[in-house]
Amino acid sequence: MGTFTKYSTMPRAKTTFARKICLALALMIIAGVVGVSVMFHYGQLSAGSAFSAVFADGGVRIDRGRSYGPHARHMLDIYRPADGAETGPIAVFFYGGGWRDGERATYGFVGTALAARGITTVVPDYRLYPEVMFPAFVEDAARAYRWVAENLAGSTDAARPIILIGHSAGAHIAAMLAVDGSYMQDGQGTIPEPAAFIGLAGPYSFDPTTFDTTKEIFASVTEASRARPTELVTGQAPPALVMHGLDDETVKPWNTRTFAQALDAAGVTVVKSEFPGIGHVGLVLALSRPFRWRAPVLAEITDFIAKVKQASP
Repeated sequence: MGTFTKYSTMPRAKTTFARKICLALALMIIAGVVGVSVMFHYGQLSAGSAFSAVFADGGVRIDRGRSYGPHARHMLDIYRPADGAETGPIAVFFYGGGWRDGERATYGFVGTALAARGITTVVPDYRLYPEVMFPAFVEDAARAYRWVAENLAGSTDAARPIILIGHSAGAHIAAMLAVDGSYMQDGQGTIPEPAAFIGLAGPYSFDPTTFDTTKEIFASVTEASRARPTELVTGQAPPALVMHGLDDETVKPWNTRTFAQALDAAGVTVVKSEFPGIGHVGLVLALSRPFRWRAPVLAEITDFIAKVKQASP
């Protein structure tokens, strides 16, 4: 039977004014992150978002614009530890954006944060609605995962562990790969299964075929359960760390709670963390240098990956 552990939550900030200042700063930064991509040189960084360029962690080697498939959006960036180590764990991070938008350059702050702590991190782009509908973006994620397994992870007998990570819609995509092995079975040979799954504010449990903002994206789904990770959980799912902000009004926390309960019921080891005073975007921004004080998201992720590495053969 798997174990279910809930980390203790952080206390809510006592200073209302401080929270207002923080939220105001976040809104300004989000506007720049989402709306403005610039050609900006900062150390080794180039052609990224202003936010990621300014607040990137140092001590990282970056390999940008690697192709993992035939489409223009089948591109990924690789963030490597500066020491050149090629034996540690690999994280594949899928960003959110409601399955409608998003750019990998925006999330350089995620790649550098993890790589600076010894975790090679890959951030892929994937096709978006309205060009494609479900499950095309999950298939793209599987293609990116296969590329990582074949080009970075090493041989199957001594492969580096690959951890799936995602935020929001990206957490849904990563969770689909974690719980539904059919996406990895494309007749091109055996690849290592994910060593773990880490989800930030994922919509794992809602029915996307009924919501006004998502029903067109999932219009090809004939059975809603096929697009709901919570409904697809089996005992074959990898260990999971699932995180949510209690102030999230975009993806409600019950999605993570229900998913965690399903994993636990299936005997999968799952750790669940909830953070008071943190909203939907604030959860992923807590990985960046200016906002790490708000919640220990980065610390919990790196601790979890360290345990996964120890458990790997």
